[in-house]
Amino acid sequence: MTGGIQRLGMFGGAFDPPHNAHVALVQAAMAQLQLDELRVVPTGHAWHKARVLTPARHRLAMTRLAFAGLPGVVVDDREMHRSGPSYTLDTLREFAAEQPGARLYLVMGEDQADALPSWHGWQDILPIATISIAEREHPTRDDAGFDPAKFPQGRFETLRWPPMPVSATQIRALTAKPHNTAQEIAELVPGPVARYIEHHHLYLAT
Repeated sequence: MTGGIQRLGMFGGAFDPPHNAHVALVQAAMAQLQLDELRVVPTGHAWHKARVLTPARHRLAMTRLAFAGLPGVVVDDREMHRSGPSYTLDTLREFAAEQPGARLYLVMGEDQADALPSWHGWQDILPIATISIAEREHPTRDDAGFDPAKFPQGRFETLRWPPMPVSATQIRALTAKPHNTAQEIAELVPGPVARYIEHHHLYLAT
């Protein structure tokens, strides 16, 4: 392709650990948004999380294992090298400066979209990137979901994908159980990630 990157996506998160739903969402975003490249960005200091994250070196290593071999997907560790809190706005501004003229897409789950007004500088994110939101599985009558109409200054797209009932919280809880093995979480995380967790004794109860 000539002319550099035209469509660049960003998918951020703690990835503590990365799991199969993360991988499926990235694959859906690459295909549906027709991205030239998607940057997976592990959080450095997560200002919005009360718990202490697993050390950055482990989360980065697991993220690289999870997304290895996916064409066009690049694990970007810039937020881990920042001092102080990691803000998505700062990363998007850096991408815009590095890829002038590229159309930027911020990929997220609907739970993250619901929390968007609590994000640092969220109003400044809207003119920079199209917000690409993965649809929620089996919405209920009382669950109206994210309403883009509340943000007329933004650009939004819905990502359709096969939602999976898996979360990092669930994986950490399973791994903390006595005598757990990589095989027991093998259906929830990519195989190399399961083996990394077992080898480094991550998430064990203390």
